[in-house]
Amino acid sequence: MPAAAPAQNLSDRVAEQLRSRLVDGELVPGQRLSEAALADSLQVSRNTLREAFRMLVHEGLLVHAPNRGVAVVVPSIAAIIDIYRVRRLVECQALAQAYPQHPARRRLRQAVEAAQRLRDAQDWRGVGTANMEFHKTVVELADSERLNAMFAQLLAELRLAFGLLRDPEFLHAPYVDMNLQITELAEAGAFAQAAAMLQDYLAHSERTVLAVYARHLAGMEAAG
Repeated sequence: MPAAAPAQNLSDRVAEQLRSRLVDGELVPGQRLSEAALADSLQVSRNTLREAFRMLVHEGLLVHAPNRGVAVVVPSIAAIIDIYRVRRLVECQALAQAYPQHPARRRLRQAVEAAQRLRDAQDWRGVGTANMEFHKTVVELADSERLNAMFAQLLAELRLAFGLLRDPEFLHAPYVDMNLQITELAEAGAFAQAAAMLQDYLAHSERTVLAVYARHLAGMEAAG
């Protein structure tokens, strides 16, 4: 029995690495995953990789199709709506009820400054990753390991939804300055005001993603 634990831990780590690649935008919706290439790049056995795949299929991040292998899932409209519902419940409450001197406030500033540097360099995928870090840090204000773990999975799903948009500048550019304003409110201790701004921000983001996704589906139907 003791010998089984390291293999399970390795599968967990591989799953986390794949989740990080999803959050960073390295893996995109609909992309088929090569077992051979991934096992080589992650330096793990195919059996370990398959166990990690099973975990991520269970989480709804990957999909397995008979005779076609494993691919990154393409989020549905219902999934996107649910993601934003959870974001409003979790992020806005975490921000509204934050402890005034919480150390995560400094990481909010760091994430915003990273996004500004990446924006200046026109690295829009990098801006998207910094944006993910900002929202992850917002949730950390709640001091709940369970919420942190749940939100890590949700961030991966969210990045997949963002991956449906072919113009990352259009998607991410407006939110760099909004994140800065929210951070400044948090630094001033105005958490309720920051949470109200985030509520409006998330509503705007949801409308943008759903509108683009609707056009994406219409284009697929026209092509079919």
